[in-house]
Amino acid sequence: MYGSRGAAALSTRRTSAAVLGAALLLAGCSSSGDGEDEGKDGNAGAGITQQPKEVDPFWVNPDGNAAQQLAALEKSDKRDQAEQIRKIAQQPTGEWISPENPEEQARGFTEAADEAGRTALLVLYNIPHRDCGQYSGGGAADGDAYRAFVDGVAKGIGDRSATVILEPDAVLHLVDGCTPEEFHEERYDLLKGAIAKLGALKNTKVYLDAGNAGWGHPDQIFEPLKWAGIDQADGFSVNVSNFYTTEDSIAYGKQLAAKVGGKHFVVDTSRNGNGPYAEGAPDERWCNPPGRALGETPTTKTADPLVDAYLWVKRPGESDGECKGGPKAGEWWPEYAVKLAEGSG
Repeated sequence: MYGSRGAAALSTRRTSAAVLGAALLLAGCSSSGDGEDEGKDGNAGAGITQQPKEVDPFWVNPDGNAAQQLAALEKSDKRDQAEQIRKIAQQPTGEWISPENPEEQARGFTEAADEAGRTALLVLYNIPHRDCGQYSGGGAADGDAYRAFVDGVAKGIGDRSATVILEPDAVLHLVDGCTPEEFHEERYDLLKGAIAKLGALKNTKVYLDAGNAGWGHPDQIFEPLKWAGIDQADGFSVNVSNFYTTEDSIAYGKQLAAKVGGKHFVVDTSRNGNGPYAEGAPDERWCNPPGRALGETPTTKTADPLVDAYLWVKRPGESDGECKGGPKAGEWWPEYAVKLAEGSG
């Protein structure tokens, strides 16, 4: 039962703003590729640039929520807090595509990334019956709506470079009993179709989500991953929106990789700096736990050849849901963002 459960869809309002920002950035982002001058005009006062491409090829959104908070803090001369938020703002994070105008969103993010000579990191989190109706419940109304959503994303990406994290928890919730049996066949079909559609794009990599180190054992999920089309994907993702250590996540991923043809994987390290939270009810430990910290910064230089990248799939500073005083799932929580950054040292 303990998947990400806070994977958190983006609010329509924020996503629209981010897409608008991405579109406006096209004139301001350099494509020099050296990381020194890129994106400086993206957010007034924030001074957000791209990371060195050889270490981290993913796009930093100079107009993301963290960058906006950074600019506001600097304008208010709150230097200590600004220094902490910069730790988040200067790193690439996943762009979660919402159901409204997916083609426009995918195009805006990938065009801005392409202009900066980088790869867009996109997250699709819109499977029907998503999150079993909990904090991040929702998703496409039906199979046809989901297929149209994926088609829109594919059209928006086109031939530009993108890495897609496909449907956090979607396979896990088929395994742990959370998703009712009558929806299983359709979900497998939808995931296979999404992998086929996105995987056919010239410069897009697709990683199907495969849970985390704390929910169960790879023996429980490897066959469902195969039924969902993992053979056609570039690999799988682990620890999305969760807190398990990188070491434990790699161990889980390697055990699972051995059962799915040696597929590579990526690890969400966005908030795992202090590992998982061990207090309170087990089914609530994943939701806005206190005392957590940012993990390893995004990079393709990892500790194992099977690990393609450490990524910040979950955007640090966004709420897991209305628990422990947090706002709705996916909404920016400035106080929590500061604490995550402070916890990372």
